[in-house]
Amino acid sequence: MNAAAIICAVYFVTTCQAATIRSKDAKCGYGSCNPVKDDMINVHLVPHTHDDVGWLKTVDQYYYGSKNGIQNAGVQYVLDSVIKELLADPTRRFIYVEIAFFARWWREQHDSMRHVVKGLVNSGQLEFILGGWCMNDEAATHYNAIIDQHSLGFEFLRQNFGECGRPKIGWQIDPFGHSREQASLFAQFGFDGLFFGRLDFQDKNERLKNITMEMLWHGSPKNLGQKADLFTGVLPNLYQPPSGFCFDVFCDDEPIMDDHRLHDYNVDQKVKDFIKAAEEQAIHYKTNHIVMTMGSDFLYQNANHWYKNLDKLIKYTNMLQETNNSNINVLYSTPSCYLYQLNRADQEWTTKSDDFFPYAHQNHSFWTGYFTSRAALKGYVRETNAFLQACKQLDALAMLEDIHNSTYNIQILKEAMGVAQHHDAVSGTEKQAVADDYAMRLAYGRSECQKVMNDAFGRLIPKGSEGFPGLVWCDLYNISSCSFTETNKQFVMVVYNPVGHTVSRWIRLPVAGQAYAVIGPNNEVIETQISGVTERTKGIPERNGSLAHNDLIFKVTLPPLGFSTYFIRMSNSLVKRKYQRAVKKPMKENEDFVMKNEHISAKFDGKTGMLKSMTNLATGLELDVQQDIVYYFGHNGNCSKPEFEPSGAYIFRPNTTVPESWKMSYPGSAEQGPLVQEVYTKFSPWVTQVTRMYEGEQYIEIEWTVGPIPIDDNRGKEVIARFNTSLNTNKMFYTDANGREIQTRKRDYRPTWKLNQTEPVAGNYYPINSRIFLQDEAKDMQFTVMTDRSQGGGSIHDGQIEIMLHRRLLHDDCLGVGEPLNETGADHKGLIVRGKMYIFVDTIASSARRHRDLGLRTYMAPIPAFAETDMKYTEYSQYFHTTWSGIKSPLPPNVHMLTLEQWGGPSIEPSASQPYLIRLEHFYENGEDAELSKPVTVSLQNLFIPFNIDSVEELTLGANLPMSKLDRLKWKTKENILTDKENMYIVKNRESLTGPLDITLNPMEIRTFQVKLQSGKPVKKGDKFSVFS
Repeated sequence: MNAAAIICAVYFVTTCQAATIRSKDAKCGYGSCNPVKDDMINVHLVPHTHDDVGWLKTVDQYYYGSKNGIQNAGVQYVLDSVIKELLADPTRRFIYVEIAFFARWWREQHDSMRHVVKGLVNSGQLEFILGGWCMNDEAATHYNAIIDQHSLGFEFLRQNFGECGRPKIGWQIDPFGHSREQASLFAQFGFDGLFFGRLDFQDKNERLKNITMEMLWHGSPKNLGQKADLFTGVLPNLYQPPSGFCFDVFCDDEPIMDDHRLHDYNVDQKVKDFIKAAEEQAIHYKTNHIVMTMGSDFLYQNANHWYKNLDKLIKYTNMLQETNNSNINVLYSTPSCYLYQLNRADQEWTTKSDDFFPYAHQNHSFWTGYFTSRAALKGYVRETNAFLQACKQLDALAMLEDIHNSTYNIQILKEAMGVAQHHDAVSGTEKQAVADDYAMRLAYGRSECQKVMNDAFGRLIPKGSEGFPGLVWCDLYNISSCSFTETNKQFVMVVYNPVGHTVSRWIRLPVAGQAYAVIGPNNEVIETQISGVTERTKGIPERNGSLAHNDLIFKVTLPPLGFSTYFIRMSNSLVKRKYQRAVKKPMKENEDFVMKNEHISAKFDGKTGMLKSMTNLATGLELDVQQDIVYYFGHNGNCSKPEFEPSGAYIFRPNTTVPESWKMSYPGSAEQGPLVQEVYTKFSPWVTQVTRMYEGEQYIEIEWTVGPIPIDDNRGKEVIARFNTSLNTNKMFYTDANGREIQTRKRDYRPTWKLNQTEPVAGNYYPINSRIFLQDEAKDMQFTVMTDRSQGGGSIHDGQIEIMLHRRLLHDDCLGVGEPLNETGADHKGLIVRGKMYIFVDTIASSARRHRDLGLRTYMAPIPAFAETDMKYTEYSQYFHTTWSGIKSPLPPNVHMLTLEQWGGPSIEPSASQPYLIRLEHFYENGEDAELSKPVTVSLQNLFIPFNIDSVEELTLGANLPMSKLDRLKWKTKENILTDKENMYIVKNRESLTGPLDITLNPMEIRTFQVKLQSGKPVKKGDKFSVFS
């Protein structure tokens, strides 16, 4: 008996025969939905499981069902059990979401089981919803990583299930607030709609009352318009079943007992309760269709419990249509089938143009703490994103082949980054052991990508057949630690630039020597500076006995999508030592200290070293801005009442509305060298900062160091950077959404409902993914703060910005994680976190050019690597390239190459040679800049140096559908702006993409292409989804 026959024997012969017939004849999509009754209230039951890819347990522990003493959850058993139950009845439905888990399960299945599952997918019984590697957070995630993690899941589904595996619906049922940018990206993926569970309780009450729980969300009203619109629905019960109808083995609700001969018969009461729940829900929704989510976290490990009772519920409720003239019709359904019926209803829908931040589930309980929770992990995730992009680019530019295993190595980091975007990962709301696991996966993925980058440089750097020594990377520059640069007296540094523009970048290398000579890629002498490593830095335990006593500082200039090589040698020259060394500058207690370069002047308090004002020398704009770092005490509580809600991993609830001030002040100090000036400010022994002004830069850099946050007083603390300016802002401020579009914010205000503010600080905090700014139109002045990671913040008073940097708390906020947010670090005394902010002042019209360019250069920062050599420049340059670019000319200043990678696996359009995936984006908004906000055209013809492009096929943003085949559902709105109701969602190629290969980009537009090369390498044959991260 073969494997397929065995499965049939186990799952019953007739069932398997029916499944085979369905796989051949039935169709997926909207045509596969169970029938409805238009003259009744149709209750769409959606069986589902919500499977966190890490939270209380690690992703692997959740998959296998280990550590069940923490939480009884095993995803593999969910999928095993559900497949069997679906085969038993063709009307049954199930949706699955988290592809990180499904891919693990799929790898373990034999071909016979895979055939059965494909049949279920093809018939619409098993539907993939959302389709990302995870269900990502929406506050702390960067748009680049959001696109990547969804594309990873989409590609798995496309390769294994074809068109029937393509998700059409967004399903963000658990994230803690919702970003407008996320909606825009979903629309650009080609989704027809989005459903989510969480929104502010006051907002929800208003929407229930006004019957506006479903709407058309304008994801990019200023820029992309209708193609970023997305139908959006709020689920009634978060993502839980209605009360009394959870039929899982882990639930306490009564099953349906339908044998009249037994004493506990309860069908009549169960059906009565269900009809009452359906009728009450229907009051708040616009059509005669309602949805009920039948599932929750890690449920369906024994799916028979669910389906046996749901079958009965459907049967007995629908029987009343004949016996009692009931108007309730119950059916198995999916979110897409429910959405399709809403579309068929041909209603006019209200619209929304802002976002769903911040989120509170009750008074005093604003989920704004997680915007900053685990700040070190947030920084590591952001930095690793740039590393992944560089890895993919180098693999593509070097045209690595199967023999290099690069597809597999890259896949490991892709999967690690995909898991890290989960709404309990980068959000910082997981247990400490799980956070450690996320960081470990990222570190392992980076090490695998280093192999790829070494192979790529091995091809790109040599001029001939001369072998190039392997490069090494260092991860602890920010705390002045790098074993390689500390122990080698002579070496080369190869710096790769992942941006398509020429970039200059300041490098700070930890070194043990007192003087160094640096030679650039064209044999030019590079000016350098030596600054001592501060005692504060030396005290960071994670340095592990680093030998560095100095930082070697110099500026590198890098070609677009290319590298430059710098030659570094320790010097014994007393003259060089004297010239390079930064010198202490006295700060007088009764005099202001001024730091100045050709663009900026900044004034500091001579006693404390705190910033007092800054001047833009080009415009003459002078702004009073006092900056300090202070803290709130986190509110203590036991969660017994809303007023007893404590601060925790999710919740930010300060004890007072005024932050604590320091009980004593410390003298400031300054240091000046030929390249950078620095002011050192000590707020307390555990809070310090260095304010830097580099030559030629138009911003001021603030490097903050916070921790270990003391808890010996048994009080948790939330540390903020605060900027008080003289700007008149009238309650207004601005933050970015996931690193892209700017959102207008107003203190104590929500655009679509009247707010009853119960937390004046926490209730005015918003996600800051990369920037926050203030504007004073009367003064034509904008003050901007850029960040190096996702954080929370706001403007609690006019003219003020505060940004939360780090938090350490002693109470769990009773929202499930079960432990306080108490990171203890390497020495178990408390984690020290270090990060950077960049500030500038300019006219409003000129500020976008500053923050857009700086934002790109910050999140896609150049990546240095090192190699030993005893060659001098003249000898080295005979054998190796000292500078190289992957493109023949820089991209326009408003265009970024968001993606450049080799397509791993079968591509959408068959290709005789290895295809590539390219995304180009216009990263300015409409009206931001007089020139750079205009449409721009990029020619792919002869753009790249290693290869030429033969042709391109435009795809949706998720790279899983040709753009010419995109046809989304159309919706009517009450504002009646969607006039082209017949064709507005049918997107076709806007120009012929053959010949000149000119690509036109409008503001905020991202365009995605499958690229065929002229005389390309053979197609890679490996299955990248066979590896494990």
